[in-house]
Amino acid sequence: MRILFAASEFEDFVRVGGLASVSAALTRALKLNYDVRVMLPGFRSVLNGLTSTSRVAHCKREGHFPAHSIVQGRSADGLSIYAIDCAELYERDGTPYSDAQGRDWHDNDVRFALLASAAARLAAGQLDPNWRADVVHANDWQTALIPAYLSWMGSNVPSLLTIHNLAYQGLFSPETLQRIGAPDSAFQIDGVEFYGKVSFLKAGIYYANHLTTVSKTYANEITTPEQGCGLEGLLAQRSREGRLSGILNGIDESWDPRSCSALVPPFAAGEWGGKQANADHVRREFGLALSKGPLFGLVARLVHQKGIDLVASAADTIVEAGGQIVITGRGEPHLERALEDARRRHPESIAVALDFDDSQARRIFAGSDFTLMPSRYEPCGLSQMYAQRFGSLPIGYRTGGLSDTIVDGKTGFLFKRCSADGLLGAVCRAFATFGAKSRLHSMRKLAMAQPFGWEESARAYRNVYGVVARAVAS
Repeated sequence: MRILFAASEFEDFVRVGGLASVSAALTRALKLNYDVRVMLPGFRSVLNGLTSTSRVAHCKREGHFPAHSIVQGRSADGLSIYAIDCAELYERDGTPYSDAQGRDWHDNDVRFALLASAAARLAAGQLDPNWRADVVHANDWQTALIPAYLSWMGSNVPSLLTIHNLAYQGLFSPETLQRIGAPDSAFQIDGVEFYGKVSFLKAGIYYANHLTTVSKTYANEITTPEQGCGLEGLLAQRSREGRLSGILNGIDESWDPRSCSALVPPFAAGEWGGKQANADHVRREFGLALSKGPLFGLVARLVHQKGIDLVASAADTIVEAGGQIVITGRGEPHLERALEDARRRHPESIAVALDFDDSQARRIFAGSDFTLMPSRYEPCGLSQMYAQRFGSLPIGYRTGGLSDTIVDGKTGFLFKRCSADGLLGAVCRAFATFGAKSRLHSMRKLAMAQPFGWEESARAYRNVYGVVARAVAS
């Protein structure tokens, strides 16, 4: 089976969030069974990172879509990658979605509609004369228009849309309809219209043959008013039709504490001296005092969703109880300031690095005793899996993928009320466990043994591809 996997991020070349890790790991897991090819925007880092490149198509300017080429190349390990070479849209400083000041690019509708349109044409066999797809797999709002374009083209290529985070929907003014070459008839409730705007994500939800999201619990949550972001009615309908599945993400094989080169030193379950060495290294690396108390890690985007304000509120209590906190990430300025204020109050016990470095993050997971993850909602989450694999017990709110991957009291701690008091209740349980070494070590061993690889998830996706392909064929 030939699978076209389209995304805006891919770990090898461009990363903003967890989508990049999932895209790179899932496609490689699927590559063992399928002819999987990846479609990406032609960001500078993508085009510069490809090897063995060739141009398979050149497309003239059409409406608001500039002239562009489709380049085919390979990743370092041979995965086939298509990219849209269009400097006018993708050759920019900043992130894939915003400029250096954090402002969304004014033409994001055109930038990602072109990605979706090109992916649909490639899947339908209109761009590469030697290849077409049996199934096309879109991811989040940036590629969610692929099923819509396939429908508007009259193509019968089956499509799957994975919702990694429903809160980001790709909303634009009605004028976008003309800018992206969509038919006027699509601007209705049974189409792309969402409260007077064009919603890329809603378009994908409406037109895709099947929907997946990244944990079973989140698949249920998004059909409710509390977490449906206004789309719960359509999602509940898809669920009743058997067209919405929850498939948990996995983590790749590099997350092995026995061989990870970022650790000092690597260690296995039971080798707690190695874990302690990483804790001491992290304390020195971040300028914390050496301590015999627990070390709490926080590796996350510093945004409201992640419950960062709850951590800031609990910080003084954690330090007064003998704990230390090390934080790395970037995010909303007021939350960054709140964490910096806590650091200034406790410079020997709280460290804040407003950036992200993968090796540093791995050492934090390896050195910390507990990982703070009080997310208000969490479609899947990867940090709690990374933490468990490295022997750091996660502390999270009982929601989404956290519910599906943390066994309360055995591989981590879950709390039921999303508040500072709820978080502190779980933190108190963590302190008690830290003081009972045999229990702490038992929980660490169980956490490190959890099967968070991609094998089971890839098998579930293979089943969905087969269902979608057979349904369209019939």
